[in-house]
Order: sequence, then C-alpha cells, then structure tokens
Amino acid sequence: MNLQSYLDYIGTPWGRLFYRLVWKDLAFSGKRVLDFGCGFGVTASRLAAENEVVALEPNGEMLLRGVREHPYVQICGGTEALSQFEDESFDVILCHNVLEYAVEREAILHEFSRLLKAGGVLSVVKHNPAGKVFHKAVFEGDTEEALSLLMGGAAVSVNFGEVKEYSQGDLAAWCGDRFEVEKTVGIRTFYGLQKNEWKFEDGWEDRLFALESAAGEISPYRDAAFFHHVILRKK
Repeated sequence: MNLQSYLDYIGTPWGRLFYRLVWKDLAFSGKRVLDFGCGFGVTASRLAAENEVVALEPNGEMLLRGVREHPYVQICGGTEALSQFEDESFDVILCHNVLEYAVEREAILHEFSRLLKAGGVLSVVKHNPAGKVFHKAVFEGDTEEALSLLMGGAAVSVNFGEVKEYSQGDLAAWCGDRFEVEKTVGIRTFYGLQKNEWKFEDGWEDRLFALESAAGEISPYRDAAFFHHVILRKK
C-alpha cells in the first residue's frame, strides 16, 4: 500500500471534492460517532468539530499520519475491536469504502446494528460497478479493462488491492430487517470523467460540487456514479 500516494490524492481538487460531497449528507452535531476504517481520519477530524468521534483503523501508520484538526479518539484495530463497545453506544456509524476489502461483511453489519441506538444512522460509501466501467472506458480509455469489468471481472485499487464489489441488494441482505435505506446518493458522476488539467482551474471545485449535488439523487446520473453514498437508519 502506497500511503504517500493516497495522502497525495486526498489533497487534490478531486480528492477534496469527494469528501465535500460525502460531508454534505453528514450534517449533524452533538452525536457520538464511530468511524469504522477511518483511514487517515479526514472525515473523523471534520465531524469531531461538533461531535464526539471514535475512529477505528487497522493500519497503525495511517493513524500516525492522520488528520487531527479537531480532537477525536483513535483506536488501532479492525472488526475484532468492535466487541469492546457496549450495545447502543453510538448515534452514527460511518463505513466508507471499507466493505469492499472485508471478509465477514454480514457479521460487521450485525455488529453495527448492535452498536447503534434505535433510530441511529449508518453511512455507507461503496463502489458502484457501473461507474467504474464508465471511468475505465472514458477517462482512462482502457476499453479492454472496461469490457472485463462489464463482464464481471475483478477491479483492482492502486492502494488497496482487489476490490470485492457488492450491490445495494447485497447490502440490504446483510442488513436484514435491522435497517432501512433512507436514500442513496451518487458521487463522482461527472468529475471523474473530466480531464485532470481542468480540475486545477479557478472555481472548478465549486462548480462541480454544485453539479454533482444537483444530480446525486437523480436517476440515471446517480446510477452512473463511481461511488454511492447509502444512508440507512436502524429500525
């Protein structure tokens, strides 16, 4: 895993835009939040400005190099560390681009249900296979890889390895009857297909934020996005 490459990505205009689009649907305060698989803690630090945040991450180096603009609790660990928390310990749980690399995904969702208070929010950011096909074919111009993905081939992340993609139907099955989906928002419908040189122009980030925000909940634009932000609520 190339940590510096990932850090560099976070600082790019398109990296910042990704987080802005996620954060617009996480506007709350006074909550106790668990960020499961927090990475460098970008979102954990952001939410810690107005919330009590616990950030869980198995990669200790990522925690050491993490963002700490606002104080939050860091814990080095993975799924096994969830057992240390009492039932209904959190108002909000974040699981952003994590389940693609996990094995016991249904067990993780079961733990989330245990840890969330009734009416609590589960925020899942997941890869969208259709968006990847568009990205490979249009932005990268790699039609062979696009065809492979279209036919069910495995995607590979530069920083994290093989991506074990899953559908929203899979997510619903793992959640069982414990959660209901409130909304699904597309992220990176347009900006991932634009030339990188455009993304350094003055005002680009704000213009694309407005466009992506407007299209995020509208089909078919949402359906073609690279990521889906799924907001679920515990019953």
